[in-house]
Amino acid sequence: MNAKVWLVGAGPGDPELLTLKAVKALNQAEIVMIDDLVNPAVLEHCPGARIVSVGKRGGCRSTPQAFIHRLMLRYARQGKCVVRLKGGDPCIFGRGSEEADWLGAHGVEVELVNGITAGLAGATNCGIPLTLRGVARGVTLVTAHTQDDSSLNWQALAQSGTTLVVYMGVAKLADIRDGLLAGGMSGEMPVAMIENASLPAQRECRSQLADMVADARAFALQSPAILVIGEVARASAQLGMPQLLHA
Repeated sequence: MNAKVWLVGAGPGDPELLTLKAVKALNQAEIVMIDDLVNPAVLEHCPGARIVSVGKRGGCRSTPQAFIHRLMLRYARQGKCVVRLKGGDPCIFGRGSEEADWLGAHGVEVELVNGITAGLAGATNCGIPLTLRGVARGVTLVTAHTQDDSSLNWQALAQSGTTLVVYMGVAKLADIRDGLLAGGMSGEMPVAMIENASLPAQRECRSQLADMVADARAFALQSPAILVIGEVARASAQLGMPQLLHA
């Protein structure tokens, strides 16, 4: 049997946002290596699979990436159908490309399956369009947590004219605020801080750039959360969404 690993995006949390292709992969899986932020409800699609937790989460003890690589390779070489199940999309801050390259270099066939990313789902659930004609012509996805702890080019981001969607930023709210203000962004720029995107426990806190640290503290904002920074964060379209909590 040919070795194969599926790198599958489980989406932001709502199990109904799982793609049909992801369901197909899970139905075939014999081994499912699951990240911490994946909703366990999606495992109903792989009732016969062995579930292996390989949690990776900022600020917590994580499974070493090298160990995950070796484990995927071991199962694949045993002829197992392996699904590496990741929160959101495997290629948006999910190391999907790194894992695909490593497995390919070791002779393992890989298939990537996209998932809906939390920035999109969270914004939509809050009635925020990430692009809006005449307001925002693009979206920039960034992570506030970098492997080498290097700083982002805040001036370029502040002047990009795009909606900024910041992942893994709760612990660095002050750095984000200070960097964007120093880069020339107005302190009155609207901000939406969205916790537990797409889940029943989703909460949102609306603020503005200059005040977001204090507002997040008063709101007791916790990870996982995404930030939507831009004029579109003024919007709150009536999309039939459940009532959300505001600061």
